[in-house]
Amino acid sequence: MSAESLTLAAGALLSLAFSYIPGLADAYAGLDGVQKRLVMLALLVLVAVASFGLSCLGWGSALGISLACDQAGALGLLRTLLLALIANQSTYLISPQRRS
Repeated sequence: MSAESLTLAAGALLSLAFSYIPGLADAYAGLDGVQKRLVMLALLVLVAVASFGLSCLGWGSALGISLACDQAGALGLLRTLLLALIANQSTYLISPQRRS
């Protein structure tokens, strides 16, 4: 599986988790639209930064993260982060929403 495919899947799974996991879905439903988007953005950025950090520490390869710790790797990560955001927001729009 390519990094892009993995990123798209992660973005979609995060959105589905916030739609279906009890407790998490209820707390998320209480937020307004802007807050929901900011929460997803923050979580996806956190995952991207953690992936880059693990790669730079040399632990990435042990975890299956093939990301170069250089400018090209950071730009590639930014590109996949944008794909994850697109997948995340698209999945959110088509998944059922709880009424708050």
